[in-house]
Amino acid sequence: KKMEAFGHLINGKIVTSDQTYDVVNPATEEVLAAAPEATLEQVEEAVSAAAEAFKKWSRTSFEERKKVLHEANEIIKANHEELSLLLTSEQGKPLDQAKEEITLCHDWAESPLSQEWPVEKISDNVEVHYYPLGVVVGICPWNFPPLMAYAKVAYAVLAGNTIVIKPSPFTPLTTLKIGELIKDVFPPGVVNILSGGNDVGAALSSHPKVAKVSFTGSVPTGKKIMNVASEDLKRITLELGGNDAAIVLPDCDPKVVAPKLFIGAFANCGQICCAIKRLYVHEDIFDDVVSELSTIANNTKVGDGKEEGVVIGPINNSMQFKKVCDFVEDAKAHGAVFHTGGKPQEGKGYFFPPTIVTNVDDEVRLVKEEQFGPVLPVLKWKDEEEVLERANNSKYGLGGSVWSPDRKKATDLARQLQCGTAWVNQHLEGSSEIPFGGAKWSGIGVEYGHWGFEEFTQRQAVNCADL
Repeated sequence: KKMEAFGHLINGKIVTSDQTYDVVNPATEEVLAAAPEATLEQVEEAVSAAAEAFKKWSRTSFEERKKVLHEANEIIKANHEELSLLLTSEQGKPLDQAKEEITLCHDWAESPLSQEWPVEKISDNVEVHYYPLGVVVGICPWNFPPLMAYAKVAYAVLAGNTIVIKPSPFTPLTTLKIGELIKDVFPPGVVNILSGGNDVGAALSSHPKVAKVSFTGSVPTGKKIMNVASEDLKRITLELGGNDAAIVLPDCDPKVVAPKLFIGAFANCGQICCAIKRLYVHEDIFDDVVSELSTIANNTKVGDGKEEGVVIGPINNSMQFKKVCDFVEDAKAHGAVFHTGGKPQEGKGYFFPPTIVTNVDDEVRLVKEEQFGPVLPVLKWKDEEEVLERANNSKYGLGGSVWSPDRKKATDLARQLQCGTAWVNQHLEGSSEIPFGGAKWSGIGVEYGHWGFEEFTQRQAVNCADL
């Protein structure tokens, strides 16, 4: 049976569209609900409402904005169970991970409430001030739908901007539900949420009343947004794809390191921009690490995220499922050895078991491109200079990690990785207090912490003299 109706949030009201599209449960391939497809008129309405609301909201005190945001955060906390179930149904992730994501929506939006409005005193005559930009557009991905959307909302509105969010058409429901829950908290027009496909995203990104676009998603779409934004020099923050390398040094204990590497690669079914996508293991411990990873993979339960004990859910959508299958077939054609997995699970759902692959070189698509799924190529190395060069030989630069009981040595090597986040003896760990962003093709700008907050503001030097 179909679930409840969902609508956009425009100017403080929940509104529907004549046209809808189906949202599919990736565990069953059944239609979960119909989501509204925003019209160009609704895009205009939402942006105009945001522009009008900005006039007053931007002059609201920082303390008042904090109060309003906190009230919205508490509503999310109060609806934790319903939002978690909805997230698992549309995204596929196991329910405990969905619950964790909804908790992070609240916690990460609470985090910036502790900061003061930034003013920097340079001298008796000079201060640096910050002011809001105007209407922000937030375009969000399908791997962490509510967290990515709500974090953009929190930082944008706290800085005094108004915002129009567009969730991915694969996973719009949890974000639309949040819109419905918080619609009466913010003044009308401060937060707007529009559901729809690429046309909606393109119309929002190119709208003349929009001052900034904050985008999380693929490199090709990021390039399109940058191109469109250049027409009137909109501000942009782009958090794009990654092809993170992890380098394991020979002094690691395979039994100790393998479970941590496995989580770093396969969390969220490998659908994380900064997951481990290429694993470089020293030749001395290579076979043992591959063996440990294979044992873990074979003992990991894959299935519907609502089932007890499931660790890895389905790939989120048919498009991504096909891409992962194509990567695997290409690796097979190039002589890859598959230690686990290697083909989709039979039956309904976009399920692909955790797959450990060896005997591939750095030029195979599975290694060179971003696979964004539960398939991990493991590559052998023997020389430190050579493995650093291989790790850095990528157009991507989101994250990377080095693993060794010798923390100082690992840190020295990690600092030579060309990426936005360099981890030591861990991968994926982050918080709302740490700047997150990429080098090279992995993005422009950062999110989170005071650095992310300042990206939603314009810096102004105020330089005074006596007359």
